[in-house]
Amino acid sequence: MQAIQRIDVSPEFTVVVGRGPFESQNLPKDAVGLLFAWGGAGAAAVLRIVSPGEWSDALEGDADLPGAMLLFLGSATLERIGGEAPTETDLRGYHLPSELRTIAIAALHSGLEGEMLMVYRGGKALELLCETLRLRREGVLVPMPTGGALSLADSRRLMDARRLIDERSHEKLTLECIARECGLNRAKLTRGFREMFDCTIAEALAERRLAGASHMLLTTDLPVSSVGYQAGYLNNASFARAFSRRFGACPTDYRAQRLAA
Repeated sequence: MQAIQRIDVSPEFTVVVGRGPFESQNLPKDAVGLLFAWGGAGAAAVLRIVSPGEWSDALEGDADLPGAMLLFLGSATLERIGGEAPTETDLRGYHLPSELRTIAIAALHSGLEGEMLMVYRGGKALELLCETLRLRREGVLVPMPTGGALSLADSRRLMDARRLIDERSHEKLTLECIARECGLNRAKLTRGFREMFDCTIAEALAERRLAGASHMLLTTDLPVSSVGYQAGYLNNASFARAFSRRFGACPTDYRAQRLAA
């Protein structure tokens, strides 16, 4: 377990990284606490608002969730930058999506030291905050279950399936492979996935591959054929068709239009 570290990014924003005893003095006025906690591969990962009485307990330790970051932001600042007041769903918590989990893990395990580490972690915390508010505003965060058809265990397995798609979409993923790796049978996987994410496995896989391809087109000089192959498409024609349907332009035109803008 890494030693706890406090970083006062500004008078309105404080970051606590790691787990251990925590003193809550001199926090931003009317602070809202935003907890990110995660375990190893296949373990739970959660995001939730924690009330002032829970701040110390939230960082004291959890054997299943050794990784932790707690962001403190003044309530007036939260409102000013576009965040909304916490709801009951925020207090109950969400499954931590891959994109937020990746940012948090990068902040915790950077390999840097001293002042540079504090600056880096402060920057990653700001990125984490902004991305969280964006996903919350877009309504794509998945709430923790509240006694519906899906159990907590099954919802975590479905999040494992989603994380598998998010992080390994370039591989040849089949329904059988995903079901086996997340520990669900095919019927429960397909039914539960649609219930949690409002899309099918195939739709989520295609969206992730095309989103990754659009990013590569704008941030690399790779040929379009190589971008399509790395995104999981076996031939350029199928990649171009799928990309055009999703973004309204073929990959070559999309790259030219965006880079010229």
